[in-house]
Amino acid sequence: MRSDAVRRRDALIRAARRGFSIHGGDIALDHVAEAAGVGIATLYRNFPSRAALADQVALSILGDLRTASDEAMRQVARDPEAAWSRYIHRLVGLDLGALSAALTEHLTEGISEPVRAAQEETLAAVGDLLAAVREAGLIRTDLEPLELVLGIGLITRPLPEAVAQDAPDLVPRMVDILQAGMRVPKG
Repeated sequence: MRSDAVRRRDALIRAARRGFSIHGGDIALDHVAEAAGVGIATLYRNFPSRAALADQVALSILGDLRTASDEAMRQVARDPEAAWSRYIHRLVGLDLGALSAALTEHLTEGISEPVRAAQEETLAAVGDLLAAVREAGLIRTDLEPLELVLGIGLITRPLPEAVAQDAPDLVPRMVDILQAGMRVPKG
């Protein structure tokens, strides 16, 4: 694929990822194309269906999540507390709400094999990190990888504008509450 075609395809995935995180999986595809700076025909040349685009959004987010987990795993031995805190805050920035929107597209059709495989690999990497952080005594023993990912995804879903204006610090506060709930119970 030519470099300009790769750039356009990547721009479409980024625009869809952002659009899914803001508007959900029902975002108009012409809006995605416009946000990427291309025409709708270019979108359909790259992604013949909404499901194909949703697959690529899911694969992009799962790849970033796996990378974040692998990087945190390399840092956890040196400073588990700092590595865990950085990891949680990094997850907040990954548009995990868009992952939920992208995967919702598949509820009636079933998740594609590439997305299912990427999801399994990613959850395994998250699970490895959770085991290391658990061994350091930082989190509860019953926290599962999917619970962590879905929890962050739910907290970072877009809020109606009125709610966002009335509670501008809601997401950071909810992340703090989630982190507190993941800690080992005292006493």
